[in-house]
Amino acid sequence: MLKQNVGQLDKIVRIIVGLALLAIAFMTLNGLLAWIAGIIGVVLLATGFTGSCPAYAATGVSTKRQDGAV
Repeated sequence: MLKQNVGQLDKIVRIIVGLALLAIAFMTLNGLLAWIAGIIGVVLLATGFTGSCPAYAATGVSTKRQDGAV
């Protein structure tokens, strides 16, 4: 299992943007653009719900508060 590295605000933004992209992909876009928007939307939802982002892990980035941090 991947280490959690996505903070609370980051999770909320990812979920909102992911849902918006999926809605746009299903309702307004056609063809390749719909697929691209849909895939990005699914990835954002997955990383938002799991709290783990492989791209963040690969680059050493974390938006999650550390335990005991103010």
